[in-house]
Amino acid sequence: MNSQQLWIALMTLVTKEVRRFMRIWPQTLLPPAITMTLYFVIFGRMIGSRVGDMGGFSYMQFIVPGLIMMAVITNSYSNVVSSFFSVKFQRSIEELITSPTPAHIVLTGYLIGGIVRGLMVGFIVTLLSMFFTHLTIYHLGVTIFTVLITALLFSLGGFINAVFARSFDDISIVPTFVLTPLTYLGGVFYAMDQLSPFWKNLSLLNPIVYMVNAFRYGILGKSDVNVWMSLGSITLLCVAMYFYAYHLLRRGTGMRE
Repeated sequence: MNSQQLWIALMTLVTKEVRRFMRIWPQTLLPPAITMTLYFVIFGRMIGSRVGDMGGFSYMQFIVPGLIMMAVITNSYSNVVSSFFSVKFQRSIEELITSPTPAHIVLTGYLIGGIVRGLMVGFIVTLLSMFFTHLTIYHLGVTIFTVLITALLFSLGGFINAVFARSFDDISIVPTFVLTPLTYLGGVFYAMDQLSPFWKNLSLLNPIVYMVNAFRYGILGKSDVNVWMSLGSITLLCVAMYFYAYHLLRRGTGMRE
């Protein structure tokens, strides 16, 4: 395939993925907006008024970056895992992987779909947060890069989960037993310096801690971990997961059974 054909193939996949979740926006875009609004009201207003300042910021300002990242993580992951598993379950993936379309184009198309949904929900949540607190961007480059690399990472995670899933129940195991606990323990609602040394060191094993803190640094200028080391680690993890996902797709793992 020449470059023009590759571009057409990629844009076709991306358009299909974006239209898929936009067509059912009351199920894909509206629920996270409602959920995050409840977080703002309950944790930010009701509980936050009793907590007081957190690291020199109001509690609402402190948790908003983490809640935005939570929305991006959840939606970029769920978009890819549900979409790819659906085409695998319907056996239509066989037509795609046996076509002349290269595996990296197929993978990239699904990843862009997940990233777009994650960014759209993140943008919606950011707009909603403006009704509850005032935010200014401290470092625009860090903010944009962090949200993009995080959406990419969890889109890759969703793709890998979909490859190995054998039923619709399997695609809910990781979000329920892995993603949700890591997110709630990722420093969204608390500062790391409030933890005891044992729990603080244990939290450093949670990759979401680094994403949340890097994004919080981009918006508020505050982070409990080294921002540049965090971004470097997340980027390397993305590269490793991309090549692993590409390897699985090339081999047809879980797709030719």
